[in-house]
Amino acid sequence: MDPMTTSRRNFLRLTAGAAGLAGLAACGTSGPQSSGSSTGGSSGGGTTTYWFLTGQPQQAIREAQVKRFNDANSGTQLKTTEFQNDAFKQKIKTAIGAGQGPTLIWGWGGGGLKSYVDAGQVEDLTSWFGQNAELKKQIFPSAFGAATVNGKIYAMPVETTTPIVLYWNKTVFDKVGAQPPQSWADVMNLVPKFNDKGIAPFSLGGQSRWTNMMWLEFLFDRIGGSEVFQNIFDGQKNAWSQPASLQALDEMQKLVKANGFIKGFSSITADSNADLALLYTGKAAMMLHGAWTYGTMKSAGGNFVTGGNLGYMNFPPVDGGKGDPSDTVGNPGQYLSISSKASQADKDVAKKFLSTSTLDASSVDAWVQSGSIPVVTSAKDKLASITDKNDAAWLSFVYDTSSKAKNFAQSWDQALSPTAAETLLDNIAKLFQLSISPQQFATSMNAVIAK
Repeated sequence: MDPMTTSRRNFLRLTAGAAGLAGLAACGTSGPQSSGSSTGGSSGGGTTTYWFLTGQPQQAIREAQVKRFNDANSGTQLKTTEFQNDAFKQKIKTAIGAGQGPTLIWGWGGGGLKSYVDAGQVEDLTSWFGQNAELKKQIFPSAFGAATVNGKIYAMPVETTTPIVLYWNKTVFDKVGAQPPQSWADVMNLVPKFNDKGIAPFSLGGQSRWTNMMWLEFLFDRIGGSEVFQNIFDGQKNAWSQPASLQALDEMQKLVKANGFIKGFSSITADSNADLALLYTGKAAMMLHGAWTYGTMKSAGGNFVTGGNLGYMNFPPVDGGKGDPSDTVGNPGQYLSISSKASQADKDVAKKFLSTSTLDASSVDAWVQSGSIPVVTSAKDKLASITDKNDAAWLSFVYDTSSKAKNFAQSWDQALSPTAAETLLDNIAKLFQLSISPQQFATSMNAVIAK
């Protein structure tokens, strides 16, 4: 797999965070790569354990973190086991349920973390962060949303952040004599302008379903504010039927009915990168997609990126909406929790690793050089080392979007339980195909709240 072509599936499966610049590599496969290998040695005979995913460059950065920690703490070694994605997901759930999980639990936060919290399987880190206020202060505040359950922090945000971005083709906009949308009304007004010129307003790989979801994530936030989805996440009865929810669903179908998307979008897959090609070849004017697509467009799009033809911005506000325009959605970070079943000695080692070796200067530098923005303010100082002006501008945008967001909502299919997520994706596809109404969508989703 070309290291520059990272799909969201592989992004979530292996990296869960990378902007996709040169050197980024992540190819998703199933099955364990190592089912007991240790990194950094275990001469101290320690029992503190840490499981994480394979896949470069993330794997190498995690291994280096552990080596630095073990070299500096000869008496309290951290032992690691590395898994490929599918094996990890199967093993971690079974092991934690049996009380035999690792001391340090790597994950995506959100719905998976909530299930651990509900079962009493992970440590409450709220007071620990109170005692380590300087550490907490360094981390983007928005990254804590997916680490928080019922107002308490159960995981430390680590690694990288990747927001969803509204991209546009500057050449196409110049051809039509249009400006990037500054509001939802502008979005709707641009649709006929591009259609009249034979250019699709928006590219969309709709067969993949999660690509459609990104639109709803933003519309729910921009219309009703972050509390709309928070009520859903919290399991509030009939939360999908909130007025703002129904309005967002209705606005979404208005865009579909206005031919806002490329013809045949429901048969286009995101994993093929066909949706990206529609943007950089000028067949579509705009695209809402993850920050991980930048690298693919740079490598596959000729001079589209290198020639300065790619524009990008945060999603615009909706007139009269309650949402903060600084809010974003996507993947606010990755997360490390501590098993509540571990011994106090192992918990202490794990906390020392969290505080000294996960967001240290070496880690931050490594993430930036891999083409990613780590979840700490110190990342900004590292951006000066990026020599390519397009890459530097891009990473600065990702940094600003993530660090300044009042709320960084986790992708819904990661935030919700697997049962609710699958129902969500199925109903989103039907909503975009206009085969169900907003109310029917809400009714179906209300039936799986908290399941």
